[in-house]
Amino acid sequence: MKSGCLVAAALVMLTACGSSSPPPQEAPQPAPVAKAKPIDESRRFPLADQVSIQLVNDKLLNKDFLPGGNVAEYRRKGKSWEQFLLRSGNAEAAALLLFDFKNHLRDAKYLPHMGGYFGTDGAKPVYIFQKGAFLAGFAGLPEKEADPLARQFAARLN
Repeated sequence: MKSGCLVAAALVMLTACGSSSPPPQEAPQPAPVAKAKPIDESRRFPLADQVSIQLVNDKLLNKDFLPGGNVAEYRRKGKSWEQFLLRSGNAEAAALLLFDFKNHLRDAKYLPHMGGYFGTDGAKPVYIFQKGAFLAGFAGLPEKEADPLARQFAARLN
């Protein structure tokens, strides 16, 4: 009788355990991270010769690797150019963006006095530099004309 009870108890336990497992639950999907809108830094741009300025939410200068920022258009003596500025989270992030941009420039030349680069993007000359959390630059001016403007602009980024 004892052995019969033990066998019955063992059968009950085996059937109670069951071999079917609950259906696998899907891992919760993280909510899509909303990109932070860029900070409007238009106050940092010089007003002389400025034609327009805009805040671009994403892909500054139509570059997939750049977040949003400000772009101003300037005209003087028949020449037109763009001046741009974006503020990243920190200086390291800005330095990485500078390096990414440098890799997209043809014949990129290092500018040790500014810690930036000058090269061509398509047919357009581009002068870029980093200062702290900022990435700034000029598109459409030769190096000799962009350099003094870049020095003045860098002074505004304190």
